[in-house]
Amino acid sequence: MSRYDTLRHWLAAEPFTLVMSSGFFSFFAHGGMLAALEEVGLPPARLAGSSAGALTGGLWAAGLSAATMRELYFSLQKKDFWDPALGPGLLRGRRFRSLIRSVSPVRRIEECGRPLCVSAFDLRSMRTRVLDKGDLADALYASCAVPFMFHPIRLDGGLLVDGGVSDRHGLAGVGPGRRVFYHHISSRSPWRRKGSAALRLPERHNMASLVIDDLPRSGPDALDIGRDAWRAAREATFRALDSKLAVDGVALVTRTVADRRA
Repeated sequence: MSRYDTLRHWLAAEPFTLVMSSGFFSFFAHGGMLAALEEVGLPPARLAGSSAGALTGGLWAAGLSAATMRELYFSLQKKDFWDPALGPGLLRGRRFRSLIRSVSPVRRIEECGRPLCVSAFDLRSMRTRVLDKGDLADALYASCAVPFMFHPIRLDGGLLVDGGVSDRHGLAGVGPGRRVFYHHISSRSPWRRKGSAALRLPERHNMASLVIDDLPRSGPDALDIGRDAWRAAREATFRALDSKLAVDGVALVTRTVADRRA
């Protein structure tokens, strides 16, 4: 068993890297979880993620507080990122990148206040690319560019789309020696095969994971539900912090259920 009684004790013991998974519009839930960590004084030392996790992690690493991010997410409207255009995807993605540039205190990943790396999938090499330097808006867009929804982006000789294609967990850029706190969004995607490794919690030495079941699910036409997801994830994280850590394989796991009334 773990020598730490609760998730709070584990997080407070040493600096950790926060890794957040992909999960379509689950950036709301990631934001609520991160808000809880910030409020109790347990901020991550480094951040990594894929897709929705990359977006929330990237904005926080760039200098947005959880409160500022909440204002941004809660005010988000479909028109802010919806720019249909002919091409290999429904949306061009220029509005997405413009929105990130308009709110981010920094322009490049290297300028972030906390080290950051995000995962994207390169259609040319057919493998995950880890982005830890360069234009922040381009990197976050690449990690979030859901195939067929957004146009791929040409970046450093590659043609990049959503990092969740091959690194749903967002762990590709995190070295084996890192101490990791992992926030897992359970997938409901019809495109994932039952039993797929992407759907399971990853097993990794020196990692604690948080899974919040039954979170409200948002989307482009249901952004208001994202507000419920933020609140539910925040409250569930507060409860999880004082929950016992359970051993699942080689990982330490805290699993809780969202209260949709939060």
